[in-house]
Amino acid sequence: MSFDLSVIPNKNIVLAVTGGIAAYKSAILVRRLKDVGFNVRVVMTQGAQAFITPLTFQALSGNPVHTELLNPEAEAGMGHIELARWADLLLVAPASCNTLAKFAAGLADDLLSTLYLATKSPVWVAPAMNQQMWAAKATQRNLNTLVQDGVHVIMPDAGSQACGDVGLGRMPEPEDLARQVTEYFHKAQRAIAEKFGMLAGKHVVVTAGPTREAMDPVRYISNHSTGKMGFALAAACYAAGAKVTLIAGPVSLDTPNGVRRMNVSSAVQMLDISMQMLDEGCDIFIATAAVADYRVAEVAEHKIKKAGDELNVSLIKNPDIVATIAQQQKRPFMVGFAAETRNVEEYAAGKLVAKKLDMIACNDVSRADIGFASDENAMIVFFAEQYQMQKRDLEKASKQEIAQQLVEAIHDALHHEIEPV
Repeated sequence: MSFDLSVIPNKNIVLAVTGGIAAYKSAILVRRLKDVGFNVRVVMTQGAQAFITPLTFQALSGNPVHTELLNPEAEAGMGHIELARWADLLLVAPASCNTLAKFAAGLADDLLSTLYLATKSPVWVAPAMNQQMWAAKATQRNLNTLVQDGVHVIMPDAGSQACGDVGLGRMPEPEDLARQVTEYFHKAQRAIAEKFGMLAGKHVVVTAGPTREAMDPVRYISNHSTGKMGFALAAACYAAGAKVTLIAGPVSLDTPNGVRRMNVSSAVQMLDISMQMLDEGCDIFIATAAVADYRVAEVAEHKIKKAGDELNVSLIKNPDIVATIAQQQKRPFMVGFAAETRNVEEYAAGKLVAKKLDMIACNDVSRADIGFASDENAMIVFFAEQYQMQKRDLEKASKQEIAQQLVEAIHDALHHEIEPV
């Protein structure tokens, strides 16, 4: 890639491809957007399918390509409504002259034009057409209408065109388009922080993911944690104006924009780095990591060979990271997590008191829809008695939305903004 920008995690881009030779650039654009960290779904008009196949975009995006307005496989057959709700940005690239005219006139005779009218998300268009079609009064009139309607128009480049003409009308290069989209979300995140700044001036430390406790050079003890909730919380804290340090166990996730990441493997390593963060000055400590309770007493120097039907391994207890941090003289505001499979609220309330936490969020990981590997979560939040705050039920939502609600809960506890019980 020709640019290097921090990843924007879990933002959803609907890329609409219309008829034109520039459609080949859209295939590269999908790759560039995926490389940066966006989730991409592709919509194609009939004209676009004359230049490039839906299978190409399906392979590149990892998602089915949408081509029909009435899709019997979609919820209630209303695929355009699903996409309209899913999208954080509708990007039309290339945007043909005909598509611009449809948008300006408010027509809704295919999937894309209907999606345009149905979405509340920002709409960007990257026109691509013959230079004379671009200069035509009707096209410029349609563009003016779209700008007045709030559509962001990405101006075309000048140069030689497939038809042999030279002039304005070339779609910008995929790298340039991906850069503009990424910078847009960066600015949006910081604008939210400047406007709300719920954690402005705070240093937040987040632990995330599993730990691995080595048995020998090739084997280890671990768990199913993916780190998704912790990474979402790190991103949400940064968006709320905080300086964020993410202590990550071994996970395959991109580092959230603006977040300092420190990778560890074992529980002991995670505790060591956590203690270092206290020396740096930590205001809020959020322990989402699924730390292994035990580690092998003696790690074998060489690979353990099979010998008999049983293998006996001696385990010793790992340090309790969140409880250790909470016991320090200059302790930060402590947020714990309880991932349980039964008696969720009872166990969480007990941990809150026993580990002297300020706040704890718990969830039932036995549920397949909100377990470790899920993109969604549902949580119950308890607060320490001195905050005189009612527990909060966070209904099932994306982990990004849950993270934002947890940031609000932390902010409210710090400022006692909830009515006393």
